[in-house]
Amino acid sequence: MKHLISIRDLTRDSAVALLDSAQQLSQVNQRTIKSLPALRGKTVVNLFYENSTRTRISFEIAAKRLSADVINFDAQSSSTSKGESLKDTAQTLEALGAAAIIVRHPMSGAAHSLANRGWVSASIINAGDGRHEHPTQALLDAMTIRQQKNSGDDLAGIKVLVVGDIEHSRVARSNMLLLSLLGATVSVAGPGTLVPEGIEAMGAKVYKTFDEALDEKPDVVMMLRVQLERMQKDDTFSTREYIANWSLDQTRLGLLGKETVIMHPGPMNRGLEISNQAANDPRSAVLRQVENGLAVRMAVLHRVLSGEDSN
Repeated sequence: MKHLISIRDLTRDSAVALLDSAQQLSQVNQRTIKSLPALRGKTVVNLFYENSTRTRISFEIAAKRLSADVINFDAQSSSTSKGESLKDTAQTLEALGAAAIIVRHPMSGAAHSLANRGWVSASIINAGDGRHEHPTQALLDAMTIRQQKNSGDDLAGIKVLVVGDIEHSRVARSNMLLLSLLGATVSVAGPGTLVPEGIEAMGAKVYKTFDEALDEKPDVVMMLRVQLERMQKDDTFSTREYIANWSLDQTRLGLLGKETVIMHPGPMNRGLEISNQAANDPRSAVLRQVENGLAVRMAVLHRVLSGEDSN
């Protein structure tokens, strides 16, 4: 596997192999000396055109744990602020020795262009492109569900409910593809204006209300961040109505089963899509997701740069 642009790049078997590799590599993070020599001499570049905390830092730590050299690219202080194109920037980074370029970009398809138009020969990993996908987030979410539910290779029989701003969420799209591929039953719920038409084609059932969806007793409830920065021109959005109808508040928290897993890709808008009580509930796996992000990104980096599994 040279690139990871979309969950569609994976088969069920290759997805399971990545998750198994991530589980093995997670043990490295428990050691006193938290490093492996697997990518020594390789240079990994974080090419981020959008702000990020969890994804960028976990990719940086993941690369360093595998002994790679890491360069963090700040678009705001680079030549892109002078009009340099994505193509020219990536080619410059490759000329400086980048073996892998991790891309986050506001334009859907940016990572695909780098990987498939022959602009560079480096491995490309999609760290989120517009409203398209965020494949490593889906992988870490699947890893978290496997752990929390003590499931085997796949997620057969597990019901996952994704709630909130589906329209703007690349996380939701990657999760629908991957979780369905692994055998889970995926459903979504959100305001009509924030659930895109045709989403059922990605394998998800759509519920009109949060409470109706909770009646189906999901095993996992994944709350999505309301992406207010992408809704500046939407005069119809009401924070008060959203909280009343779509927040995982104290009342809805009480409707969840004792073993229901609460997830959120972060960053969380506490008090909007999720209450403090829900975020801090013992059933919350939010910090486990962050922890698993490191192991998953180690596995992906190792796979694209070596083509082999790590032990």
